Amino acid sequence: MRHKKINEVKTIFNNISCSYDFLNSLFSLGLHRFWKNKLVYLLKPIDGEDWADLCCGTGDLSFLIFKKVSPNGTVTGIDSAKEILNIARKRSKLIGNKYISWEMQDIFEIDENLKNYDGICMSYGLRNLMNVEEGLKKVFNLLNNSGRAGFLDFNHSKLNSLADLFQKIYLRSIVVPISKFFQLSKEYSYIEKSIKSFPEGNKLMLIAKKVGFKRVEYRTIFFNQMGILIVEK
Repeated sequence: MRHKKINEVKTIFNNISCSYDFLNSLFSLGLHRFWKNKLVYLLKPIDGEDWADLCCGTGDLSFLIFKKVSPNGTVTGIDSAKEILNIARKRSKLIGNKYISWEMQDIFEIDENLKNYDGICMSYGLRNLMNVEEGLKKVFNLLNNSGRAGFLDFNHSKLNSLADLFQKIYLRSIVVPISKFFQLSKEYSYIEKSIKSFPEGNKLMLIAKKVGFKRVEYRTIFFNQMGILIVEK
């Protein structure tokens, strides 16, 4: 079952890779950049730190974090989808950034003995893992003793709340029909399905505390449509 989910997600992101950045900007009206900057602001990366961007996609967060930790820090972008990671590499080459490392790897297969990050970030990745608790536990083990991590994703709103109804209408009436023009309706219809199985904010906090994080905070942004989980060891 786990491998089926991993392969499904990997296939989705490989399929949408060429349109990923354009559609992200289109569907969010460009606001996804603000949300990612908000995550980075809350995490407060500083010069000299070593960071990982898990499920990095085309590298948006990797580039934002690098601006904060350079010139003495490092950033590693990690993703299991080959095609979308290749776009991150091309973007890096276009701006002449030779300092961000890109690794194609499933996050559950990262060797914890070789990693000791000051910080870890993830945007729209935690929701796609087979098991959220295992994902948070993996992040916990990859961080050093004072490390922190942040996760930006869709907020799973209370059933039939205004935020929940708006989210469903937007996904069904706008996102999926538009993605159909790019022959990606199947891939984008997956979003609603994945949100349903994603824990609500309070439950995410409980899971993070269970894993062992001492500081746990969850806040919603953009009218409860998105959520940011911040954790610290």
